[in-house]
Amino acid sequence: MADQAKAPSATRTTTSSAWRTSLTCIEPNKVLVRGYPLDEMMGRVGFADAVYLLLVGELPSPSVSRMITAILVSSVDHGAMPPSTVVSRNVATTGAPLRAAVAAGVLSFGTYHGGDVEACMDLLDRGLAMMRDGHSYQHAAETVVKEKLDAAERVPGIGHRLHTHDPRALKLLAMAYELDLEGEHIRLMRAVDQALAEALGPDHARVHVNVDGAIAAICGDLGLDHEFGNALFIISRVPGLIAHAHEERLRERPMRAIDPKNHQYDGPPERRLPQTRK
Repeated sequence: MADQAKAPSATRTTTSSAWRTSLTCIEPNKVLVRGYPLDEMMGRVGFADAVYLLLVGELPSPSVSRMITAILVSSVDHGAMPPSTVVSRNVATTGAPLRAAVAAGVLSFGTYHGGDVEACMDLLDRGLAMMRDGHSYQHAAETVVKEKLDAAERVPGIGHRLHTHDPRALKLLAMAYELDLEGEHIRLMRAVDQALAEALGPDHARVHVNVDGAIAAICGDLGLDHEFGNALFIISRVPGLIAHAHEERLRERPMRAIDPKNHQYDGPPERRLPQTRK
């Protein structure tokens, strides 16, 4: 049996023409994700930790793990009215496959829907650059807010069409403080919130940090790349888009005209989480 065909060599070779990836190594009977055997990760590493590992390269600390998990949960669904939900339901109502409906919803993310995280991280970096030149949080916040208002642009990460105080943002920022993850990005985000309130005067009652602003500030303090803030939003929203597309196909007639405002919730009434879930 000496001349029996051998399995391909597991030895990795690099040539001048080969392109490289540091993400996943696939060999006969072996799958490594950032060096960790995938079968060892299964059942021991949570989904949020696996996402962080892929994006960053290392497993998160327990505190960061809780924070990333909370961020993913915070955007799991935004109701029937957001454009991505409406798009997914519209495609689902045509009889298109589930994958098409979900892909359409993801493709609808843009500057004004799903893009605020990255824009807010850019704004915070602009303010932090001024602070490294010797300016205070207050001065940096007032400057970036004034620049946006003078250009007749909205301040990313602030305000919401429904919430006066976004409960998701409040929870995420509270968790960051409790987990000792609050840093200069979050502190500047709070200063921006205050600077905008002062600039708007009486109109500030409905303008506060939203979930995108909280995610942006937290991602900044975690040292994540700007694109990864939006990436977490995309990953988080996929289950919600799947659920809406599936429900559309199960409960509604095909090819209906969808009015996102003309819907009624008929799910379970408000309930508390079991005590076993903390």
